[in-house]
Amino acid sequence: MRNEAADIAQETAEESPEWKYKAKVAGTAAVDATKAAYNELHDRTLEYSKATDQAIRQRPYVSLGIIFGAGCLLGFLMGRGGSGKECED
Repeated sequence: MRNEAADIAQETAEESPEWKYKAKVAGTAAVDATKAAYNELHDRTLEYSKATDQAIRQRPYVSLGIIFGAGCLLGFLMGRGGSGKECED
């Protein structure tokens, strides 16, 4: 996205310095917004990771039971995806 903004800025620089400035500001704003979103997501991910680790350490058997149940449910649902008949060629 930054390369596209740079290309647009270069093309419009000959036509109007105002367009070049607007493209540069828009590109900088987009990069800043992306960095802010990444940092927020990174911080939230670390919080959830620590909370999950703490919950597993407090109740390891309950955690294993939940994981086992989720695995069984997922396996059951995936096994039902076909019609039960082998494909005949």
